[in-house]
Amino acid sequence: MFRLNVLLVTGLVASNAWAQQATPPAPAAAVEPPKAVVSMEEPRPGDHWTYEVRDEISGTVRGNRTNVVAEVTPTEISVRFKVEGSNNNEGINVYDRSWNLVDARPWRFSPNDGSGIRTPLAVGKTWTFQTSNVNSANGNAWKRSGTSKVVGQETVTTRAGTFETFKIETSYTAHNVNDPTRKDEVTAQTWYAPAIDHWVKRTSVIRSDKHLRENNSLELTEYGRKP
Repeated sequence: MFRLNVLLVTGLVASNAWAQQATPPAPAAAVEPPKAVVSMEEPRPGDHWTYEVRDEISGTVRGNRTNVVAEVTPTEISVRFKVEGSNNNEGINVYDRSWNLVDARPWRFSPNDGSGIRTPLAVGKTWTFQTSNVNSANGNAWKRSGTSKVVGQETVTTRAGTFETFKIETSYTAHNVNDPTRKDEVTAQTWYAPAIDHWVKRTSVIRSDKHLRENNSLELTEYGRKP
């Protein structure tokens, strides 16, 4: 009986070993090749970029924002935007050729909002800006002054692909013209990819009267050029 048990155990071990040897190894997971970057260095009607919008305070995705170029002139770029998510919204924004916002009705920025770039970009480059912002619907008015600096070059990967970017840090202070006691302080980071003439990532932190009000981020998920 003892010998029979030994034979049975030996047979089970041998059977298990044979089964393991006979089972073919699982195929290696396919590795997707990196997405080729679509060159969009000069804006054209139909160019589009879609971003995931995240509230970094709560850690939740607020929705998706799509920007589509509607018209390009020698001095301006008109962009149709659509936000889908917790706060659905759509409209037209007008930028200058350096992606500074000029018109986001009812807001008008003079000469612009200072959020764009200054070419040629190079690490260490710094520029300042001053702007007046007026809301034509309610007469609300703000003045802002700030500084932007190119702090480095980084390779950034998102769901849209892998991009070579310039990292730009921006900070500004805004004062309410009608109520000088109100003040906003904003710090932002932009990862701008020259190859697609747009930002791949953006973050912004807004403090009102030194209290944190917003902490948001945008990350590129899809982009392209009209066929």
